[in-house]
Amino acid sequence: MATTVLAGVQPRAQAALCNSPFYELRELLVEQRNDALQLSGCVSSFYHKQLAQEVVRSVCKDATVVNSIRVACEDET
Repeated sequence: MATTVLAGVQPRAQAALCNSPFYELRELLVEQRNDALQLSGCVSSFYHKQLAQEVVRSVCKDATVVNSIRVACEDET
């Protein structure tokens, strides 16, 4: 997918996470990295990590999604 096309998808992917009913997903970041979208941030479970990836894929089916979300306990610093 061309980078210029991907640039238009990044704001939609970020908006999809920001409008999620799962509050943890609202704090995640979507960045364009070359010809891929990279997800970053921290969630409390692998379920939320996978859910974030699927939310982004739902708005940009043809983009490569790099899931760099970290799974951590709430008390972890």
